[in-house]
Amino acid sequence: MQTYSNVSRPGVPPFVAGLVRYWHRGECWVAMAAFSFIALIVVYDVVAREVLGPLLRLAGGNANAVMVVGAAKMGVYALIVGAFSGIGIATATGAQLVPKVAFGWVPRTWGATMDRLADALTAAFLLGVAYYGVVFVNGSRLSGLLTSGGLEIPAWTIQAAIPLGFASAAVRYVLFAFWPAVRPLPPEFQE
Repeated sequence: MQTYSNVSRPGVPPFVAGLVRYWHRGECWVAMAAFSFIALIVVYDVVAREVLGPLLRLAGGNANAVMVVGAAKMGVYALIVGAFSGIGIATATGAQLVPKVAFGWVPRTWGATMDRLADALTAAFLLGVAYYGVVFVNGSRLSGLLTSGGLEIPAWTIQAAIPLGFASAAVRYVLFAFWPAVRPLPPEFQE
């Protein structure tokens, strides 16, 4: 898949090209950290429950001493962060699903203009979704809602990944509309 590389992009200010490159890299790190955390916490939870706990019980110890309270919920919360980071990653690499319903309805000569219009409309839609995500997260913040599973941290801190993921994709589509050279190649041309 095409990613943002050090290759210069004609017509794109260097600041914008650098911004999208590092932005993409940052989102990949967040997603990688989230999914790595999931793997570690789930494996540790199983090993603690099925191996370490019974061994401690046999030795007369407290099996709960090796358990991580809320490990499964922590994995779910990390999944939320990783999944919503993935929205921006999919947009940055051209891996999102694109329905081909109306393709061919306009002359090919309008292609570049239609792409920019589609990018602007997609950005507007995603900004609307991000706005309602902020409303949702703010409602959780104002209500004092806490997470479940024994963790009891403010739910909005995890839920914040929702509007951030949509806003990230929206801003990318704004950049695609202004500088089409920033847009990744469609999947059929990436290989």
